Amino acid sequence: MKRALISVTDKTGVVEFAQGLRDLGVEIVSTGGTARALEAAGVPVREVSELTGFPEMLDGRLKTIHPRVAGGVLAIRANSEHMQALATHSIPLIDMVVVNLYQFEKVAARQGVPLSELIANIDIGGPTLIRAAAKNYQDVAVVVSPDDYPAILQELHEREASLSEPTLWGLAKKAFALTAAYDRAISARLARVGAEDDSGLPAFLDIRAPRALDLRYGENPHQKAALYSSRLGGVAGAEQLQGKELSYNNLVDLDAAWQLIREFEHPAAAIIKHTNPCGCAEASTLAEGYRRAFEADPVSAFGGVLAFNRAVDRDTAAEIAKTFIEAIAAPGYDAAARELLAAKKNLRLLAVSRAPEEPVMKSISGGYLVQTPDTHRLERSACQVKTERAPTDEEWRALEFAWKVSKHVKSNAIVYAREGQTISVGAGQMSRVDAVKVGAMKALLPLAGTVLASDAFFPFPDGVEEAAKHGITAVIQPGGSVGDDNVIAAANKLGLAMVFTGVRHFRH
Repeated sequence: MKRALISVTDKTGVVEFAQGLRDLGVEIVSTGGTARALEAAGVPVREVSELTGFPEMLDGRLKTIHPRVAGGVLAIRANSEHMQALATHSIPLIDMVVVNLYQFEKVAARQGVPLSELIANIDIGGPTLIRAAAKNYQDVAVVVSPDDYPAILQELHEREASLSEPTLWGLAKKAFALTAAYDRAISARLARVGAEDDSGLPAFLDIRAPRALDLRYGENPHQKAALYSSRLGGVAGAEQLQGKELSYNNLVDLDAAWQLIREFEHPAAAIIKHTNPCGCAEASTLAEGYRRAFEADPVSAFGGVLAFNRAVDRDTAAEIAKTFIEAIAAPGYDAAARELLAAKKNLRLLAVSRAPEEPVMKSISGGYLVQTPDTHRLERSACQVKTERAPTDEEWRALEFAWKVSKHVKSNAIVYAREGQTISVGAGQMSRVDAVKVGAMKALLPLAGTVLASDAFFPFPDGVEEAAKHGITAVIQPGGSVGDDNVIAAANKLGLAMVFTGVRHFRH
């Protein structure tokens, strides 16, 4: 390793890295701001313009695109013709390329950024150098991440200023991944400029994410699985604070719990089992919310997954510690809660931050289904009272709560609830009346005086009639069935209040 070209946008650790290379006798060639930063730190630098015999120009757009740079990177050392060509034209070899790129994605993430600024932040010379070095990986080390600086310096010291072939190949793969991701980011962002499609869905589905976590297995032990994510925030980007490794099913349930708990403004707790809520409540305190969620179905809560919309405190942790829980998602945990829950060594604690809303994707055989996320929030003023009796204020509050929960229950979905508390849930049934029956059958708390939420319309009066047998007083549903008049008539006959939302929340 005799000569390294360094030109970086992210200058984290670059001075120390360059100093380490100089200590090994490596000549540093650099450009613009990087050269100035190194010189200011006392690292001797040879300017690229000195190597090429050509000045930087076009506001820095033209710096490294030159045969005297590209030739020194691309030449195969074992190819005598290549080496003769370099000698003929007095082109020096470049043994290491240290480059990272203009931060296009950071600029593109800003609201209202003009096209001219997007274009200005598209790197040209950087990707060219990276690809050239990666293509010639057996002779040239390509370094694109500051995270790799310490390990590279250590290996150079151990191997007399050389790197092993596995290291060179690993660096090359990382480099190709970077340029691929960079081009995808540019393509995806520019595709939105001047686009007339207001669906919120991309014209091309471009999925690329690094493997963030290897999982022991998938839904079942005979299936292999991993988590892929490049996002900060959400369950995929959460920080695991304690507990054994996460499983595939843990992550699926944690996401279901986190999506549900985000519906609520007041302190709230959700308990999830196999992606369905078995208890959910909001209250004046987080601990009370958890107690009310737990009492709805303590049997199903055993081995469940929890989510909270506030940092978990000691009182809440004390309640959690009374039963076996697999995992918890919350914005944070205070010191007392952490200390108390530390006794449950296998309990997984995740600190989760909000992530931007993104399209929802599922794979099917031969393709992918993509939809915008279900972010609908119910407004009471948009609902229609369809029965002779309107809901009381207390019933309204219970109906609104039940509606939020029903949105996160697998269809066909039925939720029995009181104000701020689920009483029972009927999930995933093939007929709606069966979902009503299952919900009633599972109820441990009294159903008399509860309200009922249905994620989709009742096609026949039988569902409402069955629920009325158990003492419900009000119903919220989308409406829209050809049998609506019969259902409304049945509700009137039973003395129920019924509200239509006009919005369906199927969840498959």
